[in-house]
Amino acid sequence: MLRVLENPLYYLDNFQDVLSWISARYADLLSLEETQFIAGFGALPQPSRALFVRLVMRKGCLFRASKLNYPEIGDTRAAALPLLASGWVEADPVISLAELFEQLLKAEIAQAFGLAPSLKAARKAEQLDALRGQHADNKPFSAWHPASGDVLYRIGLQALCDRLRLIYFGNHHQDWSEFVLSDLGVYQYEKVEFSPESRGFRTRQDIEHYAALQQCRERYDASAPADEVLQELAALPLSQDNTWLASRRDKLRFQIARHLEKCQDWPAAYRAYADCRYPGARGRAIRVLEKDEQPQAAYDRLVIALAAPESEAEQQLLLRMAPRLRRKLGHARQAAHVPAAVERIDLLLPCPEQACYVEGVVQQHLMRDDAPVYYVENTLINSLFGLLCWPAIFTAIPGAFFHPFHRGPADLHSADFYLRRNGDFAACLAQLDDGSYHAAIRATFAAKHGIVSPFVSWDMLGDGLLDLALACMPAFHLKKAFERILLDIKSNRSGLPDLIQFWPTERRYRMIEVKGPGDRLQDNQLRWIAYCAEHAMPVSVCYLQWQAAA
Repeated sequence: MLRVLENPLYYLDNFQDVLSWISARYADLLSLEETQFIAGFGALPQPSRALFVRLVMRKGCLFRASKLNYPEIGDTRAAALPLLASGWVEADPVISLAELFEQLLKAEIAQAFGLAPSLKAARKAEQLDALRGQHADNKPFSAWHPASGDVLYRIGLQALCDRLRLIYFGNHHQDWSEFVLSDLGVYQYEKVEFSPESRGFRTRQDIEHYAALQQCRERYDASAPADEVLQELAALPLSQDNTWLASRRDKLRFQIARHLEKCQDWPAAYRAYADCRYPGARGRAIRVLEKDEQPQAAYDRLVIALAAPESEAEQQLLLRMAPRLRRKLGHARQAAHVPAAVERIDLLLPCPEQACYVEGVVQQHLMRDDAPVYYVENTLINSLFGLLCWPAIFTAIPGAFFHPFHRGPADLHSADFYLRRNGDFAACLAQLDDGSYHAAIRATFAAKHGIVSPFVSWDMLGDGLLDLALACMPAFHLKKAFERILLDIKSNRSGLPDLIQFWPTERRYRMIEVKGPGDRLQDNQLRWIAYCAEHAMPVSVCYLQWQAAA
């Protein structure tokens, strides 16, 4: 059961904690405006501070006084007076007709504009369209609706508070709700020691560049011309040693290039890929040259890339393109690589009367009292990896953790994530060699249960699954799986088989990828299946057909 927060001013305390955290760790990066705000906030009366935080945490920047009812604050109009005096909040702001409609109920709109009966019954959107031509000018709220008697406030420091939130979290997707969800016990976070060097941003320029990158993303999402956004990205003078921001820029470049490729703008797509270092960009650039009927240019770059593939995913793409390009160029045919054999299971089962997922049908069909089957997909192997390597994953190195609400290291998907923790991971994986991994995994499961992890799915490890996995999966197989995850965490955390079946008395298992009628294996699944087969890890592919369809 969730706890009820006893402190009615919890949100104010949380906001104040953020300001104190920022002041202690980022004082040298703050602008004069931010420094003055932090000092001025602490000097306000408590009701005014509480009201300001309430406004910051609500959606939008316009608020009617009649809607601001907080028992712990009391008279919100009185609490607003110091905020008005400081200029942080504006009373009776000039607003547009559309902004007014967002604040008024339909009955108030009818009263303010004296609507005819036919228009009163219309939807608000229709009323707004009908009034636009007559009310193009902006006015104060009181001029729009003199009979209201209400006061409209506009908070003027939302952008500054969003910037402080960015400095604290190091991203835009986390917000003030993190504190509440943590206090309520919805999420538990690993406690990591923070050194003075543990900061998301190292310079003021980092903050400004992050904001600029966010603006580019928002412009692109709002359908700004791709070439304009790409030019803006190229013009950003990012620091050479800030690989984190460079990766964010390259990710956006990659997404724009993918869009250009789908639009079949081959020259623009190629330029975008060629300027991008995001994983997969080099392979896509070669593929675009192939689509653009430039086989020689594509093949020349493919040969260079195949000599040193950046990942299994790129190698897979290149090997798929190579025979086509060689054929187009008239080269001799090369012998194809023959992958290791993989067991195939063909099932012909009655079609269920109700909608179902094929993995569940196969699970029930294969289930035996002495050979239970679990639907695990990407959860089991990742969870065992996360439990064994917990100390390495949550090692407090500079730049990995810089606030108390990290679900995982900030550099989890960085190219040097493993290299920066090489010794720590080696110590964890060594337990698979000396047999101590059982105790280590169980100890972590008991001590850390429920704490958010980028790998561990706590709910999936119940019903004896953890015990069966440790009893039936050899240490060598686990080590090979964990090593592959570490090679490319972003790509290799997915693509694992859907089901796993155990034979406890024989201490063996098999993984099963399920494909329903018309389904085919995805690239990341093919790579995992080939890897398992190569290392003698038992894996099967089950093809299910319905009897009615047959």
